[in-house]
Amino acid sequence: MLRVGGLLLPALSAPALLTGCGASPGSGAGNVLRISQPGDPETMDPQKQGDMVSMNALINMFDTLTTRGRDNRLHPRLALSWAKRGPLVWRFRLRPGVRFHNGEPCDAAAVKFSIERLLDPATKSPIVELRYVKGVSVVDRLTVDVHTTLHDPILPDKLSLFGGVVVPPRHLADVGDDAFAAHPVGTGPFTFVRWQRDHELRMRAWAGYWNGRPRVDELVFSPAPNASSALAALQSGGVDLVTGLTPDAAQQLDGYTGVTLDSYTGIRTSYLSLNTLEDGPMRDRRVRQALNHAVDVPLLIRAVLGGKAREVPAMIPRGAFGFDPAVKPFTRSAATARKLLAEAGHPHGFSTRLTASNVDSNVAEALAGLLAGAGVHAEVDLLDPGTYAERLTSDNHGALGPMYLAASTVWTLDGESMVQSNVRSDRRQSRWHSKEADRLVDVEELSVDPARRERAFSDLQRLMREEAPFVFLYQVDNIYARNDRPRWRPGSAGVLDMASAEVSR
Repeated sequence: MLRVGGLLLPALSAPALLTGCGASPGSGAGNVLRISQPGDPETMDPQKQGDMVSMNALINMFDTLTTRGRDNRLHPRLALSWAKRGPLVWRFRLRPGVRFHNGEPCDAAAVKFSIERLLDPATKSPIVELRYVKGVSVVDRLTVDVHTTLHDPILPDKLSLFGGVVVPPRHLADVGDDAFAAHPVGTGPFTFVRWQRDHELRMRAWAGYWNGRPRVDELVFSPAPNASSALAALQSGGVDLVTGLTPDAAQQLDGYTGVTLDSYTGIRTSYLSLNTLEDGPMRDRRVRQALNHAVDVPLLIRAVLGGKAREVPAMIPRGAFGFDPAVKPFTRSAATARKLLAEAGHPHGFSTRLTASNVDSNVAEALAGLLAGAGVHAEVDLLDPGTYAERLTSDNHGALGPMYLAASTVWTLDGESMVQSNVRSDRRQSRWHSKEADRLVDVEELSVDPARRERAFSDLQRLMREEAPFVFLYQVDNIYARNDRPRWRPGSAGVLDMASAEVSR
């Protein structure tokens, strides 16, 4: 039932791939770290992207106000400290002496400009975390107040990645958005050298970095969209570290000479989104519960993911604020699923469609196999990642069909980041309307009291467990393949901040 084709790669050593990762002749020598991701960044403008592939590269050229350390705690970055100044104001005190790569000072005016540029509709930013921010005021040269329309209890956490990037106001005024995206200027540990789309992004260590010069001289990102290209690049020396590996892709690399696999506990959480708003079987809670009983998540983890994941009972992963260990996963039983389907008027099951990115084809096919065991015949519709992302973020809630496979990286380590776009009725990817769920989302997003937020998260998980608007799946480990050169360890969000990385020659 879980048997999936394509696990053997007859063309793993395809010679055409050996130079496909941006390694130029003679570039194998020297203190250069070469990294591959499954895709290429969308843009070099950090405020006009909203995906981890882009952010993983950009975080090396740009700084954020706060940062998530390897200990998964929030730490200072451009902001040395932060505190609430009232229910609608957060005050940030900035690090003195920081300059952009072009020499422009990074001060309170730059922070004000950056946040307000992000919020400006003309920027067309897909970043949604700062929805409650209405503006920024400069207190003095190194102090800003961030003003919100409603209290945001985790605003400092949201400024640790996408929403917290600071860009140079004078430089942007001089060159404009297009030229800035063509040659980005930040305050990060590496400076931009060149970007050849779908080939390589090259950066150079910046001696003027406020936290000290990085330990590698050059950093190169390149796309390796599948396991065969990743292996070829590793074996040829074109890449030192392969990131973004799915567990099944990692299995394909295991055992090859010169390849080491490292696995770390991750926070990226996968689920099936069910369209409860349109006519059809998914409107019935019993059907949705049946789907959860039918999908044997522990078996899926063992058989397809190589044990490199942990079951998630109700959307919020372990390690994130708000996770409630008292909420237990569904029992896995095809018989229970068939019984619920019969009660809902589907004694012989029904047919539906399961949409996924082709990056997740093995998992999608396995899910279809598990559903078939309970009489639910799900035709798998695989899309290229670009088309999938377009439909996911469109205003059409039905663009990905009655059921789609999705995942979210909870990089704030707060349950809000997992449910913010998926649950409340007015949100971009919500396909379930519940007044009680809306109320609980408001409590956990806006309450000043952490204990009250935690209770709201617990109640929300119990409600989702009962109403089953999703099929709850797993949080996957962060898996990397490398040669023997790199020394680097990620946090649970897997952000590719490489300032502390080292390589042996």
